[in-house]
Amino acid sequence: MRPEAQRLHLYNSLTKEKETFTPLNEGFVGMYVCGPTVYNNVHLGNCRTFLSFDLVYRYLQHLGYKVRYVRNITDAGHLENDADSGEDRIAKKARLESLEPMEVVQRYTVDFHQVMAQFNALPPSIEPTATGHIIEQIAIIEQILESGYAYITNGSVYFDVVRFNEDQSYGKLSGRKLEDMIANTRELAAQSEKKNPQDFALWKKAEPRHIMRWPSPWSDGFPGWHLECTAMSTKYLGEQFDIHGGGMDLKFPHHECEIAQAEACNKTSPVRFWMHANMLTLNGKKMAKSTGNHILPGALFSGDNDKMSKAINPTVAKFFMYQAHYRSILDFSNDALMASEKGFYRLMDAVALMDQLPASPKGTSSEIDVTAWRQSCYDAMNDDFNSPILIAQLFEGAKFINTIADGSTQVNQEDLALLCQTMKAFLFDVLGLTPPQEGRQDHDHLKSAMDLLIDLRKSARANKDFATSDAIRDRLQEAGIQLKDGKDGTSFSLKNPNS
Repeated sequence: MRPEAQRLHLYNSLTKEKETFTPLNEGFVGMYVCGPTVYNNVHLGNCRTFLSFDLVYRYLQHLGYKVRYVRNITDAGHLENDADSGEDRIAKKARLESLEPMEVVQRYTVDFHQVMAQFNALPPSIEPTATGHIIEQIAIIEQILESGYAYITNGSVYFDVVRFNEDQSYGKLSGRKLEDMIANTRELAAQSEKKNPQDFALWKKAEPRHIMRWPSPWSDGFPGWHLECTAMSTKYLGEQFDIHGGGMDLKFPHHECEIAQAEACNKTSPVRFWMHANMLTLNGKKMAKSTGNHILPGALFSGDNDKMSKAINPTVAKFFMYQAHYRSILDFSNDALMASEKGFYRLMDAVALMDQLPASPKGTSSEIDVTAWRQSCYDAMNDDFNSPILIAQLFEGAKFINTIADGSTQVNQEDLALLCQTMKAFLFDVLGLTPPQEGRQDHDHLKSAMDLLIDLRKSARANKDFATSDAIRDRLQEAGIQLKDGKDGTSFSLKNPNS
């Protein structure tokens, strides 16, 4: 499909409006997403963000765009406090576990990749690390110092937010006014080496006990957390690119600082479309380790937790997440996931029928408008990647499939092919769902058992033992399994538990 065949509209966090998406370079999209800080196991809230942008990536590719998707790994510089204080999160984890910092990085980078693979998320085009781009970060600091928007204090370099705000607008993404931020700040100037509490670190001089350090023109130290994304996004996507994504919690200060850094260096706004995914809650409350209202992906998948009644397959969890719009808060609960699982298998049951669907005789017209339904799927995704509306349309497609299968709806060969192609494209290519392996195994086991029962019933009928034959049929029907006798033999189907 040519990209211009569908008009895509995105909600831009910068303008607070939906806008028609037109990339800077025709046919090409540059997208940067803030990746994980790899000091701990990736949590479900992070996963939701990355799956939201996996959906964006997949759909842009489906439309025919060539996408360069950059998602970083933060392996240094992310301090415990956004006010540039506390320990480096990775260094602290290394100290607590008596490991080298890069052992911590390796362990949790592997965990992150394994979890995303279980969710069937596509890897990004480039996955750069903060420690791999120290030289680029130092070069940007030098540019910002030359522009007059930064200053050096005791071997550390800080971005001068007040000075920058005289020429530009700090706070445009989050909607915050610098005057209000200053008025609400209680920190005393004497307690900090910054000129203003709102200033943020570009380079921090390392304390003697700080083990993650690099040489620079100002001191042995480490880059500020915000700087790495500016360095890596501009290196791989240019001074201005199409889409920058991340979690809602990164809007301020992280993304606000990215904008300021880029504008100080390049005198242009770095990103045309800012996109932010919303948070997850668990049983109606914020997820937090401190309160125990928390569940890791591995515990969700294995069932080793006290929040869910059973193990949840990763693709079911992914399907559940897509049943809410990426900008909406989503609540994880056992009941909601169980309902989502039923819906997912209903779609998979319909998909399993597609290869055997009968087309109406040549020359007859279809009783459903497949072309209009197909466009409704695109309309949903073109409206700021509205996955819940898309899924509603896919259930409509499943309904078409079931009525074609039972002979109550006629559809010609061309429309049947379009229906099946569209279902597969959106379920597997765009949403990135996969039929769970254990579901296929369960089906195979059921089929083997049913083949045996059907043979036993056939033998009973051949021996005129109709009591046994009827008993097998009736007991199966009570269990929700319908037998159907036809000229090609006996087949079975599962009754919909929700019908």
